[in-house]
Amino acid sequence: MRAGVLFASLAYTLWGLFPLYFKLLASVPAFEIVLHRSLWSLVVVLIVLAVLRRWAWLPQAARKPRQLAVFALSAVLLSANWLLYVWAVNHDRVIEASLGYFITPLVNVALGYFALHERPRPAQWLALVLAAAGVAWLAVVAGQLPWIGLLLGGVFGIYGLLRKTAVLGALEGLALETMLLAPFAGALIAWGAWQGTSALASADPGLIGWLLLSGPLTALPLLLFAGGARRLSMTTLGVLQYISPTIQLGLGVWLYHEPFGGARLVGFALIWTALALYSAEGWWRFARRPAPAPT
Repeated sequence: MRAGVLFASLAYTLWGLFPLYFKLLASVPAFEIVLHRSLWSLVVVLIVLAVLRRWAWLPQAARKPRQLAVFALSAVLLSANWLLYVWAVNHDRVIEASLGYFITPLVNVALGYFALHERPRPAQWLALVLAAAGVAWLAVVAGQLPWIGLLLGGVFGIYGLLRKTAVLGALEGLALETMLLAPFAGALIAWGAWQGTSALASADPGLIGWLLLSGPLTALPLLLFAGGARRLSMTTLGVLQYISPTIQLGLGVWLYHEPFGGARLVGFALIWTALALYSAEGWWRFARRPAPAPT
């Protein structure tokens, strides 16, 4: 249990600190950063698979066109999520990006209702209503919907739904997704370098080093998360996931001095209340579960 909490907390903390990393790459277009992230993530994941000798799944996956199609779609959604997040961070929208990951659990409840025909419990319905009220308030205050947060939460929620119904684990799933993305990413990076428009063409060792680091920084939190998820209940994992957007929000407010407070704070407060209700109800149900019978 303690190891699981440590692994999951480290994973969410690293994800929360991602704005610090992407700000270092502010001179590189978000699309190019995503290309490098896709390519170098595959290199790291292949090394991990080689060390663990976990290749048995690959021939089976290659022989299943339907499974390949599902992972191709999830790869597109994952890269779209990465692209929007990097763009938001480097356009001083860290707070709006954090909103997307605050509302993701509630997006999952809504997707479960519409896609999987799950029946939300009364407290979950109330949490959804409060979150919707918070989003509506933010729309009124800003004069437009908080589209970055809604898109990030929606895209990541649909991605999670696809991965929930997939047969591969976290490491193998990321490997297959990056295998599908890497040919396009590698070709576009090579084309940009040949044309002299890529960051690689700048011959800046520091910048190139930061781009290469995108591989380990993508794979390491995922491996930590997988280790934590195997040891923890979904309820505990659901509470820990708020570490990441909380850190992002703190960075946006106190380090990058993005506007936050006043009427805008009211909208976030409604969403946080919805999350507190959602988490408390999950803990209460978990605590009331009957103890397993002795064997």
